[in-house]
Amino acid sequence: MTKKVKQEKLPKELTRIAWILVIGAIPAMLDSTMVNIAINKLQLDLNTSLNMIQWAITGYTLALAAAVPITGYLMNHFDGKKIFAICVALFGAGSVLSGFAWNVDAFILSRMVQGFFGGILVTCLTTLLFAVTPKDKIGQLMAVVGTPMILGPILGPVIGGFIVQYLNWHWIFFVNIPIVIIAVILIWHYLPKMTPLNPTSKLDWIGTLILITFSSSFMYGIIKGSEATHFFESHGMWLFCGVSLICLVAYIIYDLLRKHNTVMPLKFFESRNFTAANIGIFLNGLAVNGAMLLLPLYFQNVRNFTVVEAGMILIPQGLGMLITRPLAGKFIDKVGARPVVLASIAVSLIGSVPLIWWGSSTNIWWIVLILFIRGLGIGGVFMPLMTDVYIGIEPKDVPGAGVANRMIQNVGSSFGSAVMSAIVTGIVLNYMTSHTSVNAANLAKITGYQTGFLVSCIALAVIAIPALFLTSKHQKSKIS
Repeated sequence: MTKKVKQEKLPKELTRIAWILVIGAIPAMLDSTMVNIAINKLQLDLNTSLNMIQWAITGYTLALAAAVPITGYLMNHFDGKKIFAICVALFGAGSVLSGFAWNVDAFILSRMVQGFFGGILVTCLTTLLFAVTPKDKIGQLMAVVGTPMILGPILGPVIGGFIVQYLNWHWIFFVNIPIVIIAVILIWHYLPKMTPLNPTSKLDWIGTLILITFSSSFMYGIIKGSEATHFFESHGMWLFCGVSLICLVAYIIYDLLRKHNTVMPLKFFESRNFTAANIGIFLNGLAVNGAMLLLPLYFQNVRNFTVVEAGMILIPQGLGMLITRPLAGKFIDKVGARPVVLASIAVSLIGSVPLIWWGSSTNIWWIVLILFIRGLGIGGVFMPLMTDVYIGIEPKDVPGAGVANRMIQNVGSSFGSAVMSAIVTGIVLNYMTSHTSVNAANLAKITGYQTGFLVSCIALAVIAIPALFLTSKHQKSKIS
C-alpha cells in the first residue's frame, strides 16, 4: 500500500520543471490585472482620453491572439527551453518600455510587445508541460500550474492597488523586472533541453494569417460592441465579427483541402474529449472570467470601496480556489474529469446564485462567506477541462492542439468580459435615459451587476452539458 502511494507522487524532476515554467509565466499572469487597476491614473498622467487608454488593453489582447498560432511552429522546430527563456526576457523588455513610456502612443506599442511575447510564453508553458507529463499525472501537474493562474486575478488587483495608491503606475511594470531576471536564470541553468516536437513540419503561413485575422477580428468586434450604447447595434461589432466568421469558414475549407496538414488541424475536434473540453473552456470565459471582471467593479461602484479594499475583499474567493486546486488535481487522476467538473459546478452555483441579489447594503460577512464558497467551486472547473483537452493527443500533435485550446481560451475570455461590460453599461444607460434621480442611478448600477451575475450563473450551469462527455474513471481505465 505504501509503495502504491509513492508511485502516485509526482517525480521531483517533473515538479521542478513545472515550477520553473510557472515562475517564468507569473509576470504575464499578474500584469493585465494590475494594469486594469491603474486605468484612471494612466489616463491622467499620459494626458489622454479613456477611449485612447483602453487601446493599451485592446492592443495587448490583440497581440496576445496574434502570438498563439505562431507558438505551434516555434515549439515544433526549436528547443522549447530557449524559446521560453527568450520570450520571458522579451516580455521583461516590454515591461521596461511600458514603465518608461513618455506618451500614450509609446505606451500602447509597449503593451503590444508585452502581449505578443506574453501570448507565446503562456502557450509555451502549457505545451511543454503536456509534452513531458505522463497522462496519469496531468491532474496533479495542473494543480501546480494552476496556482499562479489563481494568484494572478487575486493578487494582481491588490498589489496593483497598493502600487497605484502609494507609489505610481510606472512600478506596475518595473516590479516585473526582478521576477523576469530570476526566471531567466532558473530556466537557463535548471530547465532541461526540450527537444523540438515535430521538426519536419513546415510553417503554415496561410493558416496562421487566417487564424490571426479570425481571432483578432472577433476580439475587436466584441470590444466595439461592449463600447456601444447597445451591444447589437454597433456597426463595428457586426463588421468585424462578420470578417471573423468569413475567416472561420475559409479556414475550415482550407483545412479540409490541406487534409488537416495545417497550423491547427481541425481533426482534433473529432475527439469527443477535445471538443467537449474546449466548449466548456469557452463557456468558462463567460461564467468565471466575466464575473471576475464585475466583482471588483461592483465593490467600487456600488459599495464605494477603495481600489485596495476591492482587491482585499476578493481574497476569500482566492483562498477557496487555492484549497480546491490541489484536491481537484488528485481527484482528476483518480476518478476522471467529468465528476470533478460536475461537483465543482454544483458548489460554484451555491456560491454564485446569491450574487444575483447582492445590493448596496448586503452584509459584508455574508459576502465573505459566499465568495469563499464560490472560490471552492470555480477552483475545480477549469483544471479538469484543461486535462481532457490533451487526452489521446500524440506528442507530435500537442503544439497544434495547444494552438486551438489557447485560441478558444482567449476568445472565450474576451467574449465573457465584453458581454458583462455590455450588460452593465446597457442597463445603466437605459435607466438613465428615463430617470435622472440619484436613486435611479444607484438602482441602475445594482440591476446591471445583478443581471451580469445572473448570466454568469446560467453559463456556469450550461458547462454541465459538455462536462457529461468528459472522461470518467471507467473511461480512463479503458484508455490505459
